[in-house]
Amino acid sequence: MITLGFVSAILADLGLEEVLAFASAEGFACVELMCWPKGRAERRYAGVTHVDVAGLDEQGAQRIRRLLEEDGVAISGLGYYPNPLAPDPAEARVYVDHLKAVIRAARLLGTGRVNTFVGRDWTKTVAAQWPRFLETWRLLVAYAEQ
Repeated sequence: MITLGFVSAILADLGLEEVLAFASAEGFACVELMCWPKGRAERRYAGVTHVDVAGLDEQGAQRIRRLLEEDGVAISGLGYYPNPLAPDPAEARVYVDHLKAVIRAARLLGTGRVNTFVGRDWTKTVAAQWPRFLETWRLLVAYAEQ
């Protein structure tokens, strides 16, 4: 069985309610909801926020679950695609911290999937950045498992 959905970033100018209504009206079963931090971004599709994970609490999660139920649409995953291995450690830390907020939001919303980008440090070879990859992602995976 195939479940059709889409990434909510393609509807960047719509609010969550409108995205879910569109999905329902067009017969989509699920949506990957974008969870970028609020604000503008330089990359296309970056900066789209359909779920503001920074301020999401149980009450907000209940509201989103109610909207999903009303529209008959599921969350296929929460999406946030930064570069947690960016060469600048301070920049990378911002991405990792927000990714943790997305993981917390996934738990609150009852979805078991967060979609993201592994990242890379373009100033180094793959072999040279492997230790940093392991350090960053082992911590994130452990955080998600908790």
